[in-house]
Amino acid sequence: MSGRAKHHDEKALIAAAQEDPSRFAELYELHFQRVYAYIARRVGERSAAEELTSHVFQQALANLKSFKWRGAPFAAWLFRIAANGIADRAQRARRESPAEPKEIEAQTTLQVNVEQVETLARIYGLVEQLSWDQRRVIRARFVEEKSVREIATELSRSEGAIKQLQFRALQTLRARLSKEDV
Repeated sequence: MSGRAKHHDEKALIAAAQEDPSRFAELYELHFQRVYAYIARRVGERSAAEELTSHVFQQALANLKSFKWRGAPFAAWLFRIAANGIADRAQRARRESPAEPKEIEAQTTLQVNVEQVETLARIYGLVEQLSWDQRRVIRARFVEEKSVREIATELSRSEGAIKQLQFRALQTLRARLSKEDV
């Protein structure tokens, strides 16, 4: 599916969910893993990641009527909600336990600005345009943090084939990113 068709489908899903909140489940299913992985990598604590992910989707559902389609992937909006939730959590931790400066310092470095979120959303959109094999390898390596050996076993391929898929996918992503920046 082309990037344009994918955006059109996502826009249609959003419009449907805005009309009928029970349709939000489709958006949830589509974006849950990515949002959870984004939060888990920044928080590092499973229960906190689960809680924050739940909060992101509660906020998204509660504010869906006010969401305006601007052409950026819906995930960019979810990542922005997640970044704000992570920052709020860090501020609460700072107020509640000033005796742990290293943990608080680590949490404050997790604050993400909107530009970074939009870049991540662009990259995600570009990853979605890769072939199925390349997309699967990129997700497994960088989202699920699996080793080349684990991916090779999972996909019944050699480690060399996985490395080649990863190399070609990254080359394609770099080329498309630099093309967008022009």
